Amino acid sequence: MTEISSTTPKRDMVAELILEMLADAGPGNTISPNDVARALAQRRNKPGDPPDAWRRYMNAVRQQALHLARKGEIEIQRKGVAVDPNAPFRGLVKLALPSAART
Repeated sequence: MTEISSTTPKRDMVAELILEMLADAGPGNTISPNDVARALAQRRNKPGDPPDAWRRYMNAVRQQALHLARKGEIEIQRKGVAVDPNAPFRGLVKLALPSAART
């Protein structure tokens, strides 16, 4: 019997998609959480799902964006300014690579 050992935990599929889309967008650019949810829905939808089925993934995208922001892997921006992921915020947000990674 072969023992499987992994020292790094597997990252969530939604978190991977956020990071992948940010890498594709490039430094200094942002993406919308809606775009991430739509891309996720495109990968997971079944025939016959309604066009707005992407909305069911928005909560998962928000949760993973907060998780990644708290770890410092991304920034959540509101009106072009990074928000504190540990403080409450509302409204439309964008996701971006951290400022340090852009310089």
